Amino acid sequence: MSAAVNTNTQATNFGASAFRLSPPQWLFVITITTLLAMGISPAWKHIEQFERGADYRLPYRQSNDYWLYQWHLEKSRNSIVRKTAFVIGDSVIWGEYVKPSGTLSHFLSEQSNPEWQFVNAGVNGQFPLALEGLVRYYGAPLHNQKVLLHCNLLWMSSPEADLSASKEQTFNHVTLVPQFRPWIPCYRASRSERISISVRRRQPVFAWTRHLQTTYFDGHNIPQWTLQTEPQQNAYRNPFAQITGRVRREDEHDDEHDDERGPQSDRHRAWYERGLTPQPFAWVVPEQSLQWAAFQRLCELLVARGNDVMVVVGPFNTEMLDQDSQEGYAVWQNTVPAWLVAKDLNHIVPKPLPSAQFGDASHPLTDGYRNLATVLLSEPSFQDWLAR
Repeated sequence: MSAAVNTNTQATNFGASAFRLSPPQWLFVITITTLLAMGISPAWKHIEQFERGADYRLPYRQSNDYWLYQWHLEKSRNSIVRKTAFVIGDSVIWGEYVKPSGTLSHFLSEQSNPEWQFVNAGVNGQFPLALEGLVRYYGAPLHNQKVLLHCNLLWMSSPEADLSASKEQTFNHVTLVPQFRPWIPCYRASRSERISISVRRRQPVFAWTRHLQTTYFDGHNIPQWTLQTEPQQNAYRNPFAQITGRVRREDEHDDEHDDERGPQSDRHRAWYERGLTPQPFAWVVPEQSLQWAAFQRLCELLVARGNDVMVVVGPFNTEMLDQDSQEGYAVWQNTVPAWLVAKDLNHIVPKPLPSAQFGDASHPLTDGYRNLATVLLSEPSFQDWLAR
């Protein structure tokens, strides 16, 4: 018998497929996908309800929701009722131990001229290296605005806090820090991870996706969310029903239910009542500090965007410094104002707050924020800054 002859002479270069796209068709698909990706983020702001109270701050559980942070800035900037000043910084500005109504921005609004509103633009867990990235990639509304910028010396108090230590360590907001330059020695992400982060933070659709995850799916993507069994078995629930199109009024929720903050909280006590004692601080050299260099770049970035910047240096609870740490602290007390003067930047170094008004080395309690607001508003340079 003769061998069977294969009559299919066309070579098969690909696996089985229902259809294949031609180059023009691929171009069409890529174009449509790109347009959708670019349009979904701004369009969503016309779909989702985002109501905020006067003391709104980015919720603790959404500290990584940079898309919501940017929207918060946009809504505050577009206010037609009062003049706006943005108060930017880390957890000291956010208010680690206090309710939204106990923050610096609240008391500045309360004690100043009624025509002014001070917006809490702080984020819990931030530090200069990350704050620079937050403003650079998600702070677009901060153009030609009044900006009150907090400088927290705590981030230069040790190589670990400064992120200049060589030993690997984990820290918050890794997607905001520089991925290649300057090099952060304790950050050990792979090259592919660094490239991915660098690309994603420049595309709004990725920040929007993260917003959906933190707002409606407890910080998980949908496959992860379906595997959660507490408080309900999510595998049997419709994930799309979770997207209610409304951001919860977290400021009101915090006031009513947050047991971790506010005068009734066990954490809202003077540092010595919480068992803290004076401790050594291994202050880094200013010329070698990564956090200080990032703060300098942040100041220059804000000024380059036309903002009228006022820097507040401190406050710092000096009672928590042991005797050997005083000299290093004094170096920073001189270094920071000297640089601000050289750059012709408005700044205030407020007088020290009573130590009993601190919960730790840098976070005031409610009375501390009230006192700090009074001190700032009593400064002629601060009033001149608001008046111009």
